[in-house]
Amino acid sequence: MARKRKRDYYDVLGVSRDADATELKRAFRDIARRVHPDINPTPEAEEKFKEANEAYAVLSDDKQRTRYDRYGHAGIDPAAAGTGIDSVMDVVSDIIGDFRRRRQKKKTGRDLRYTLEVTFEEAAMGCEQTIHVPFGSGDSAREKEFTVTVPPGAKEGGVKMIQGEGEAGRSGGRPGDLHVILRIKHHSLFRREGADVWCEVPISFTQAALGAVVEVPTLDGRVRMRVPEGTQSGRVFRIRGRGIPRTSSKGGPRGDQMVKVQVETPTGLTSRQRKLLEEFAQASGETVAHPQKKSFLDKVRELL
Repeated sequence: MARKRKRDYYDVLGVSRDADATELKRAFRDIARRVHPDINPTPEAEEKFKEANEAYAVLSDDKQRTRYDRYGHAGIDPAAAGTGIDSVMDVVSDIIGDFRRRRQKKKTGRDLRYTLEVTFEEAAMGCEQTIHVPFGSGDSAREKEFTVTVPPGAKEGGVKMIQGEGEAGRSGGRPGDLHVILRIKHHSLFRREGADVWCEVPISFTQAALGAVVEVPTLDGRVRMRVPEGTQSGRVFRIRGRGIPRTSSKGGPRGDQMVKVQVETPTGLTSRQRKLLEEFAQASGETVAHPQKKSFLDKVRELL
């Protein structure tokens, strides 16, 4: 394979043959700023830098330049290019120092965090909230207003990022981002499981025994729910479509409202109430166990 022919050093640097030392240095500096490996890490740039490096090392050394002008590439003695190499190193050191100082000064602004607290209902059904984010700037504090959309079914700890609204960048660096973190207030009645909303509703002993219609709180307000007679404490009823909207791409129906009833045992009985309950117990008979109690006693006997 034929050896690649070297280009003329003056052409490499883009200067005339009578260029002085200042012109040579300026030309090499301009090229090095574009193609030095630390600045432009590509194979093509590396080759151009080596070529410019060699040309400047020769032409910045008076003795080497004289020999080159007279004999061309054949007159170059690499071992005698000490002064030229020093000139190259001085220029390169300056360029790399400038590059690193600029890179250090140009920094991205810090991200900001804002905790947005919403109610259980707002997180479940979605809402819009206006927030005011403080920016400390010296001694003068300032605030910026944003409108944040909380989607239906939002969860605790969810993060909404607002790009470019963090702290300003330094020396031309891009600004940071604003991260709005969702916190959901505790609800005294509701808790969430997936898209379902759970709550506990107390009912009286007589409502459980005789059956009743009770009011149940939901995300849409109160609804009436039928409790059949003989309802046991802890039984769970489902009210369809009264839960949390689903936010998946496929959408779908809302979750359900799950209602767990708790039968309250009466306390502070009057003498009349106590007498009625005693009559009820006598009417039931000591040997006649409640179905639930009978099942429990049967299991105990199996263990003995």
